[in-house]
Amino acid sequence: MSEREQAKQIIDQLPEYKIGHILLFLKGVQFDDELEDDLFCEKLYENYLNDPDPEKHDTVTIEELAAREGIDL
Repeated sequence: MSEREQAKQIIDQLPEYKIGHILLFLKGVQFDDELEDDLFCEKLYENYLNDPDPEKHDTVTIEELAAREGIDL
């Protein structure tokens, strides 16, 4: 029996009043994945803002980047 089938079997045996708690937990697990992604992106942004490198705001055109990487556009 797969883990999914085992989980369904356990849920089927639970009393109705506990189903809401299980549902909140499952939604929380799904939400945690999205939250972790958001936190990772926020950390990258904070690192950028706190980077003391004076050249961090310098930009290059797509053509310059391609040439630097050896890519023909």
